[in-house]
Amino acid sequence: MPAAEVAPLARPLAWRGRRQSRLAVSVVFTLLVCLTLTSSPSLAFELFGLRLWGSKEEQTDPVPDPLPYKPELVLATPDKDLQKSLETASLLISEEKQLPSGTDGLIARALSDRERIVATLYTSGYYGGTLSIRLAGTPLEDALESGQVSSQRPLPVTISVDQGPLFRFGKISITGTDADAATAGLQADPVHWGLKPGSPARSSEILSAEKMIITSLRDKGYPTARIADRVIIADHKTKLLDVELKVEAGPKATFGQVSVTGTDRTKPGFVSRQAMLPVGTVYSPEEISKARKRLEDLEIFSSINFIEGDISPVDGIMPITIEVSERKRHTIGAGSTFSSTDGLGLEAYWTRRNLFGRGESLSFDSTVGRIGATSADDMEYSAKVTFEKPGAFGPLTTFTTSLEAAQDSTDSYTSRNVTFEAHLSRKFSDRLTGRAGGELFYANEDDVFGHGVFLLAGLPASATYDSRDDKLNPSKGIYAYLFGEPAYDTLSGNSMMFMESTVSSYLALDRAKRFILAGKVTGGSIIGPEIQEIPASRRFIAGGGGSIRGYTYRNVGPRVDGEIAGGRSLLTMSGELRLQFTKTIGAVAFVDAGNAFEGTLPDFSEGLKVGVGAGLRYFTPVGPLRLDAAIPLEPEEDDPDFAIYVGLSQAF
Repeated sequence: MPAAEVAPLARPLAWRGRRQSRLAVSVVFTLLVCLTLTSSPSLAFELFGLRLWGSKEEQTDPVPDPLPYKPELVLATPDKDLQKSLETASLLISEEKQLPSGTDGLIARALSDRERIVATLYTSGYYGGTLSIRLAGTPLEDALESGQVSSQRPLPVTISVDQGPLFRFGKISITGTDADAATAGLQADPVHWGLKPGSPARSSEILSAEKMIITSLRDKGYPTARIADRVIIADHKTKLLDVELKVEAGPKATFGQVSVTGTDRTKPGFVSRQAMLPVGTVYSPEEISKARKRLEDLEIFSSINFIEGDISPVDGIMPITIEVSERKRHTIGAGSTFSSTDGLGLEAYWTRRNLFGRGESLSFDSTVGRIGATSADDMEYSAKVTFEKPGAFGPLTTFTTSLEAAQDSTDSYTSRNVTFEAHLSRKFSDRLTGRAGGELFYANEDDVFGHGVFLLAGLPASATYDSRDDKLNPSKGIYAYLFGEPAYDTLSGNSMMFMESTVSSYLALDRAKRFILAGKVTGGSIIGPEIQEIPASRRFIAGGGGSIRGYTYRNVGPRVDGEIAGGRSLLTMSGELRLQFTKTIGAVAFVDAGNAFEGTLPDFSEGLKVGVGAGLRYFTPVGPLRLDAAIPLEPEEDDPDFAIYVGLSQAF
């Protein structure tokens, strides 16, 4: 029978239990519920748009006198792309299933359609088209005057569109209306802004050019730049569209005093300091975007607005007001996982934000695994408390300290351990983050080598580079993680060095980003004493989701007397071809390969384990829901025939 391994849909459970044998029947169900404390007297739970219990806070009232109708859009000259654009713009078509309220509601929807369809024709470059809407054969104008329509149900609604000839750009002029425009170096060549004489005169391209002009001036320090006037003339004889844009740059500005409003518990000075707007420098929208991102990263505000003040006519100084709204300070979450072989697993967490008004947070996480196992020794426990203080040594540096006690149980070892860690993390750019600190790790373990006690003092450091366009469903970019930790075992006197790195890359094969190639390579090495003198919980063991799919979790690596002992080096590789068929449905084909090795460097003579498989994706607003099935090509006796994985987001 198959083995199943299900990844949590939200915060992952830290516990991991004894894995199933090839003949074991294991089905894992995951349910994570995140509840934010509110004053609401009742609760509802909704997952991926599906309401499982309770009622929504806002219920849609029934429409009085609903009027069913059947719309049809007829285009005089067939054009699939234009037809699709018009049908998308039409409320009569796009909202057909949302019945209007009586005749008045239907007529109001049709009147709105006239403006929307004409605007869509202009957007596509058609300025001489005609449009008529009939309700059961009655022109819309007559129905509007009489207020009556046919009693036929559903009422036939016909939208007839004759798009007319396609217009092209004729004369195009872009000029500045003030001296500041010349000073700003306004580019007058329309081709520079995407407006080329003789090309289809789509109004969307005019609006796009205007936006680029304003953005260009704002980027140069002119925050009040605007299109002062727009003259557009359509010549129906020549089928040409002449365009004249007059641009007003306005005064150049520098950042002035920063003030903060809307705070309750948060210190206003902390907000302005974290924003890091460079007072006295030339105005820059990019600097405002960076400041917004820094404040969003604090996770203490529900809304953040930057209000630009009036520019001083004397020195060009422009004050900035940061308007914020604070979010609720508490979050409570709970989760559960069940397996017929591993028993029941439970998780709970609690977070309190903004403890002292400067973004500090305190969180408690706890997990219990293998509930229902034969003895307490076979269960897994974890309890962790974490304190975090942003802006500890400057706005870009965060101090974090944590204490965790855990019991881990697998087929290969049992570890009871306590970890204390304190570190500083710093954002060097939007993509690059560094982290360094100190760690104390105590472990009391039993494994294939016997009993061992360890007390490691380490100095962990890491660097992360992330240029992905979407962390849950990337289509381009690179993710790279590099970790290193020199450690000293104060009980045995052994020194060791832990190193690990991961690189993931993503490439879209088409413009629509429906075909994505994704690759991932992970490597690691431990330099130091013999394998038995390294804590079992710190050795490299491969297998399972996030590693080599198809194999039992943490069941690939060097063995002693048939039992997994773990290795001092690791290499795993994954490749995926991701396909998206519709807006919500996709598929994946993948291959994983790798192993954990005895030496400090991978020895390919020990072989590589390979797993292959395929999966489905259901795309949701919070990321793709993943269902994968994998087959191990070289299974051991305790590996399944195939494994199933369920989770939120892509596999990597």
